[in-house]
Amino acid sequence: MRKFLTVLAALATLSLTNCGYNAIQSTDEQVKSSWSEVVNQYQRRADLVPNLVNSVKGFAQQEKDVLLGVTNARAKVGSVQATPEVLNDPAAFQKFQAAQGELSSALSRLLVVTENYPQLKSDALFTNLMAQLEGTENRITVARNRYIKTVQEYNVGVRTFPNNITAMLFGYKEKPNFSVANESEISTAPKVDFNAPAPASTPAPAAPAK
Repeated sequence: MRKFLTVLAALATLSLTNCGYNAIQSTDEQVKSSWSEVVNQYQRRADLVPNLVNSVKGFAQQEKDVLLGVTNARAKVGSVQATPEVLNDPAAFQKFQAAQGELSSALSRLLVVTENYPQLKSDALFTNLMAQLEGTENRITVARNRYIKTVQEYNVGVRTFPNNITAMLFGYKEKPNFSVANESEISTAPKVDFNAPAPASTPAPAAPAK
């Protein structure tokens, strides 16, 4: 009863137009929408992995460790539930982020290995998959950056007065965001250009005169 009266007293100090409730609802929905797009693009990448692995296997079956690493990383991504509830659970969000990071690393190792197989790089199916992967990585970058911005807006909203009182009363808390340490990786899609010219060799220094 005492807690109920305390809540009523707190609500009485806020006007319905300035309590920030509607603003919190709006930004919360924006966060959920941005998160859905992040998950959608990650799923798009995961769907490409089986075909990519099979394509590489046809030319470089001996690269079993690398292929297995990509397959296992993809399986781990699939085992993490990316539901909206993740947004309210920092530990679950970190697990999701770690799984996606592991797949990114595995794909990067796979791309390095494919450099040793000219026949693979000229295969039409493989080049098409690489183009799709590059486009997907760019979409992931855009989606994650949008998510970062919407979460920042939401978190600022639930921490500032008077919204913070409304957030406390209705149980709205700060949401986890992608870590700063990972932002350089977030903003750079894996390089899949196989036509880049080789770096020019540095001439050897001239021998000193005798």
